[in-house]
Amino acid sequence: MGKSTVPEDVSARYRFKEWSHATAILANDFSEQWEDLIGCLRSFKLKKSEIVIGGGGRSQIPIAIDGYLNARGWTEKQFDIGIRVDADEIDIPTHRIDNFKGGVGIEVEWNNKTEFLRPRPKQLSAFASIARGVYWCDYYANF
Repeated sequence: MGKSTVPEDVSARYRFKEWSHATAILANDFSEQWEDLIGCLRSFKLKKSEIVIGGGGRSQIPIAIDGYLNARGWTEKQFDIGIRVDADEIDIPTHRIDNFKGGVGIEVEWNNKTEFLRPRPKQLSAFASIARGVYWCDYYANF
């Protein structure tokens, strides 16, 4: 299984769930993005003060994760998708991907209490422009 590509110090701190050998593909075919992700996981520290603070928008946890990745060239991305039937074109609005770089999308969810459909790695990979999707979430998020 591809999870053997996850460094031991990182796998000891996190629970990984993958599909279709995603970590092996990321590590070999998208090595720059993989190193960014591993570096982000290594640098991340979960602080009690950031958990107990009240809501009202994005918490400091995803802001810190996004900040690390943004400093390395990752950007928010929304794809323009549409369907053409004969001469008629229909635009299809899409969910914004939190972080995108060179064919890899990373979606960050933390303590999300809303009822909207959460994107999953398989769904992220459904976009033709995303080769692999990574879904980083708190422990209690449902897969």
